[in-house]
Amino acid sequence: MAQELVRTSPEAVGIPSGAIEALVARLEAREGGAHSLMLLRHGRVAAEGWWAPYGAQRAHMLFSLSKSFTSTAVGLAVHEGRLSVDDPILSFFPEVAPPEPGEHLAAMRVRHLLSMNTGHSADTIDALLARADGDWRRAFLSCPVTHAPGSLFCYNSGASYMLSAIVQRLAGQRVVDYLGPRLFEPLGIPAPRWDTCPQGIDAGGWGLYLRTEDIARFGQLYLQRGRWGGAQIVPEAWVAEATSFHSDNSMRETPDWRQGYGYQFWLCRHGAYRGDGAHGQFCLVLPAQDAVLALTSGVRDLQAVLDAVWEELLPAMGPATLPEDRAARGALAARLAGLRISPPAGAAHSPLEEALSGRRYRCDGAGGIASVALAFAPGGATVELEDPLGVHRLEVATDGTWRENRTGMAFAPARSVREREERPVACAGAWEDERTFACTLCFAETPFHPTARFRYEGDELRLSLHPNVGYDAVAAQVYVGRWAR
Repeated sequence: MAQELVRTSPEAVGIPSGAIEALVARLEAREGGAHSLMLLRHGRVAAEGWWAPYGAQRAHMLFSLSKSFTSTAVGLAVHEGRLSVDDPILSFFPEVAPPEPGEHLAAMRVRHLLSMNTGHSADTIDALLARADGDWRRAFLSCPVTHAPGSLFCYNSGASYMLSAIVQRLAGQRVVDYLGPRLFEPLGIPAPRWDTCPQGIDAGGWGLYLRTEDIARFGQLYLQRGRWGGAQIVPEAWVAEATSFHSDNSMRETPDWRQGYGYQFWLCRHGAYRGDGAHGQFCLVLPAQDAVLALTSGVRDLQAVLDAVWEELLPAMGPATLPEDRAARGALAARLAGLRISPPAGAAHSPLEEALSGRRYRCDGAGGIASVALAFAPGGATVELEDPLGVHRLEVATDGTWRENRTGMAFAPARSVREREERPVACAGAWEDERTFACTLCFAETPFHPTARFRYEGDELRLSLHPNVGYDAVAAQVYVGRWAR
């Protein structure tokens, strides 16, 4: 039986409730905003909250925070004698290795994959995704290794994928299954999901989905040096090794991305370390404060999130229990209970909606949208979008709430097989003016909640899709459709 996390007041663990509320305010002020948080101190939950339609029981896409779990799998495999961090990479996959590997590739070891010091001058992920036969291992081993391994830090998600492939080769099972009895089950993490490559190997560097509490439990495990419920779940030596300095990344610009890199963990200012993922997925471990902060987000400025933690939370964390402050605790509880992603602002109805309802507009198909149709009814609307994957029908609430759907519509460029599967999306909309209907599509297991604006002008419908975050430049996509009378 996994140990339960005990809930307590912030003051009972030496944190003023007002400091946590100030942190929440800072997170809400960031463009895109936070999706969840859970703060642990002295092993107890001091605060937790979810921005609806995100919720406690929803798993969230972790992106590169997945890497820290892959590192843990490697550490367990090392402990079991399946491999050493000094084993050459080529020894694991002779069947896909180049016939005449260069000296740098031949010199690459497991530790170089772990520390992002492979000798590559750029991330190999694009080469993996572009591989026509779907063999990402062969793609990685085919990439030019321009520097001696160990000489250059280069963030490399392909290296993390190779760690996953190595563990699967040695264990005879996917990493998510290998970690089941060794990590997930002891921590009380139910039904983890991990996206795979076309060959069925967990992506390693991304693609893991976990709940906020699962992230917090993982961070607490590392804070406790690998012990959980009286048992040593992860070897203490591996926890120390994985969270120690192995790579110099001081050439990077942002302060908390230039403090050094461990084995799939980032070192931070203030003696902290973290696993992190794109768009603000954090497992932040603060040993000096005996604290863990789990965050999921959809923000563009990740450094600003950490700055908020350092400036609002860190100075407020004292060594002693504080007097109970019922007013401040009540204000914090009310704020946490009322967290939500704001639906579009505007009216529930337009005087034109009866005339516009049901019209189908044909687009030229450029960018993937072939046709658009909206139907309006009291309390909501139905949006139909046709793309190469089919017709996607979404029910949209117009009363200030969110309406749950499932869809196979793409929310971002797919980077692994399971990202193409049908997933939940919550929709809310409003009329910004009598001719413009706005709808936010919250893919509530991901950081993505784009807003679609439908502008009616005569026989034309102008659809603009505004992402909250993206892999590259965040710019609106515009489609123009004509009414097929």
